[in-house]
Amino acid sequence: MLGWAIAFFIIALIAGIFGFGGIAGASAGIAQILFFIFIVLFVVSLVMRLVRKV
Repeated sequence: MLGWAIAFFIIALIAGIFGFGGIAGASAGIAQILFFIFIVLFVVSLVMRLVRKV
C-alpha cells in the first residue's frame, strides 16, 4: 500500500511539473489517503502484535 501511495505521489509531481493541475491534485489526494490508510493499518498491526505476545 505504501508503494501505491509513493507511485501516486510521483504521478502528482510529474503532472504538476507539466501543468496538469487537476490530475496532480487528484493524484496527490489519492496518495494522501493511501498513506494514512497505511499508517492506520501499521499501527493496528503493531498493537495486535503487542497484545498477542502478552
